[in-house]
Amino acid sequence: MIKILQIQALDDFQLQLEFSDGSCGLFDGQALLKRTGPLLDALRDPAYFQRAFIDAGALCWPNGLELSPARVREQCHLESMIAL
Repeated sequence: MIKILQIQALDDFQLQLEFSDGSCGLFDGQALLKRTGPLLDALRDPAYFQRAFIDAGALCWPNGLELSPARVREQCHLESMIAL
């Protein structure tokens, strides 16, 4: 099962992520914020969006929003792969 290992918040609702399979990717939060829902409202504040953290390999925010690492990886623009 894939997990998110590291996260770095960037400008413009983007997150640089490192995954357990050795890949790195850029997650564009703008696509996520096109959706609606009460948990997404807080993320529209850039400072709050940057409070993203990792819990048990998943991408999370303090309001309880949790995104599956496999789904996040599917939505990332992968920048590199390390051969295992």
